[in-house]
Amino acid sequence: MLLCRTELERRVEMCCLSAEHSIETPHGLLHVTLHGTSNTRRPAILTFHDVGLDSKSCFSPLFKFEEMQEIVKNFTLVHIDAPGQEEGATAYPMGYQYPSMEQIAEMIPAVLTYFNFRTVIGIGVGSGSYILSRFTMAHPDSVEGLVLINMDPETRGWMDWAAQKITTLTSSLTEQILSHLFSQEEMSANADLVRSHRDRISKAPNLINIELFWRSYNSRRDLIIDRNSNFKCPVMLVVGDQAPHEEAAVECNSKLDPTTTSFLKPSKLTEAFKYFIQGMGYMASSIMTRLSRSRTASLSSSYSMDGERQRSRTLSQSSQGGQMPPSPSHTMEVSC
Repeated sequence: MLLCRTELERRVEMCCLSAEHSIETPHGLLHVTLHGTSNTRRPAILTFHDVGLDSKSCFSPLFKFEEMQEIVKNFTLVHIDAPGQEEGATAYPMGYQYPSMEQIAEMIPAVLTYFNFRTVIGIGVGSGSYILSRFTMAHPDSVEGLVLINMDPETRGWMDWAAQKITTLTSSLTEQILSHLFSQEEMSANADLVRSHRDRISKAPNLINIELFWRSYNSRRDLIIDRNSNFKCPVMLVVGDQAPHEEAAVECNSKLDPTTTSFLKPSKLTEAFKYFIQGMGYMASSIMTRLSRSRTASLSSSYSMDGERQRSRTLSQSSQGGQMPPSPSHTMEVSC
């Protein structure tokens, strides 16, 4: 069978699986980066970042951890950037109509079609968890599992809305986003990390794009969550102590089916995620060689690891000098 050049190029990229793509969707272009294995017998792992970040700054540190290398070797990783949020994105012109959260969720099926993925396991952070939840509700047969980090399914109440309006008038866009990513306690405890994010956001060439995404997120509609009808797949909710959206995540957990939902206040996110994958039957215990054998308790709806639970809002701190970071010892550190 002869293949056209475009199809040949796509198959070559699928074999290499370290490529960036611009994918046409009903609501505009999406920037998508592919990493990992070409094994199509397993669902792809699809990620969606939070506002103020892109797929690289949000997820690259996590997947560089030594403990995550078995995931990288055995799954295709699909990192989606929200419209105009990717590194080097051109700034949108004044008056550009940015898609709503619902419309961004409607862009995801085009990504699955483009790569011929039948199902995915989703990992979303903040606004990304909201978007993936919307996608999962609309396409339940396409999602086999969902990891929602710092999830806030509801829009602001009147008091929060008024406070947000005041904040908008008195704080810069960068400070508004930082207050979304970090609690006051986290800002105090992680000054260098916060400073790094402040510099990156304030100096971003596509700052107008970031603002449009931020406005879209703040204009989102409530997710109507009902434990009997919403998510047909296993869900792992992750939230850190003192996170800005801790109460919202706890409330979300109370509305989900406890038989299919794990609630994690992280001690070791990489380990918990690998157990989550194993629970779906995609990682045999024989290949999970780096997991601590002493930690065999399964996740439950009230799961919380013992030990120090210090937490900065990064899935992992960036590795220095391009070296592989050691396995995380106790925290879900978030840059997402």
